[in-house]
Amino acid sequence: MAGRGPDAAADLSAVPAPGIHRPQRRRPHVHWELLGCAFNGHVLVGTGAASLDGADPALVRAGQGGRWHRCLRCDGWFFVPDTEAPAGERVPGRDEITLPLRGKPLRDRYVLRLIALDRGIHVLVLAALIAAIFIFATHRQTLQGDFTRILNNLQGGVGGPVTQSRRGLLGDLNKLADVSTTELYVVGILLTLYTAVLVVEAVGLWMARRWAEYLTFVETAILVPFEIYELTTRFTWLKILTLVINLAIVVYLAVNKRLFGLRGGAAAIRAELEADSGWDTLDRATPPDPGSTPAPV
Repeated sequence: MAGRGPDAAADLSAVPAPGIHRPQRRRPHVHWELLGCAFNGHVLVGTGAASLDGADPALVRAGQGGRWHRCLRCDGWFFVPDTEAPAGERVPGRDEITLPLRGKPLRDRYVLRLIALDRGIHVLVLAALIAAIFIFATHRQTLQGDFTRILNNLQGGVGGPVTQSRRGLLGDLNKLADVSTTELYVVGILLTLYTAVLVVEAVGLWMARRWAEYLTFVETAILVPFEIYELTTRFTWLKILTLVINLAIVVYLAVNKRLFGLRGGAAAIRAELEADSGWDTLDRATPPDPGSTPAPV
């Protein structure tokens, strides 16, 4: 019975039983609040309060043998039995509570964290590449013979001398062997700096910082023309996938996050936050208080 509202005693005869009617929506609707509670738990306030005097009825209500507490994220009401060892004197007031994200702002938080995970994967791949570059540059004389022997064995498996490989993986390995040690260090340093930028992006996006959205947009938008040019020189499905993901990130940040003043800019973002996660929205969704409700069976 946990999760039923405090007006559970109301007449439910007009409510159809679940599962007997075909849903009207043609596409599934994701309740991000339920997803957030599944990962992080419900947001209940005043569960250990000694008294409900002056408590906000939109947050907690008295029941027989306990209290009904409202989750500030998913709007579910949960019965909490009375405790003999209260953890506080009273239920916090609204000015003491930070409301969790709901609705579109909560969805945007998850999308930003998905982009942050994408940046994290890039960081891991680049870190391995940087380590390989510096190791090869530092021990070039020692590894040169082994590198050439491996190329010869690879080329021998497909036929023809190594010097004739100018395309594909073998061609790339041949070009790497011709790069000087100084150039390898320069490439390694540049990749290290770029990886540091990705780390900053990932952390900022995970924490939903506005500056991280701008940084990610600029960095990704700069790379898109180079990725398009790469497709004109050599077509691969991995390059197509990378281009599609980066284009989606650029469009999402520009349109949905309203960067550079688009669609109202930061003011519209704040209005959305207040509309979906403010106290007014919470009050509108608050059921009437039917008085004392019985404890769940």
